[in-house]
Amino acid sequence: MGALAWLIIPVVAVLLATVWAGWAQRAPKATGDPASLAEHQRFMAAMERTTAGTAAPGERSGR
Repeated sequence: MGALAWLIIPVVAVLLATVWAGWAQRAPKATGDPASLAEHQRFMAAMERTTAGTAAPGERSGR
């Protein structure tokens, strides 16, 4: 009976390792949230508008 236990332990370990490896290698889910992407596009456009202007009189540009 002891020999059977010593045989079952590695077999179970190999099966668990196989399941874990298959789970770890699965393809990632797509994260295509259209509302979030549209909000990000609006944010980027607003940032380009506010930083693309010229400096106010008396201010020095850091460039």
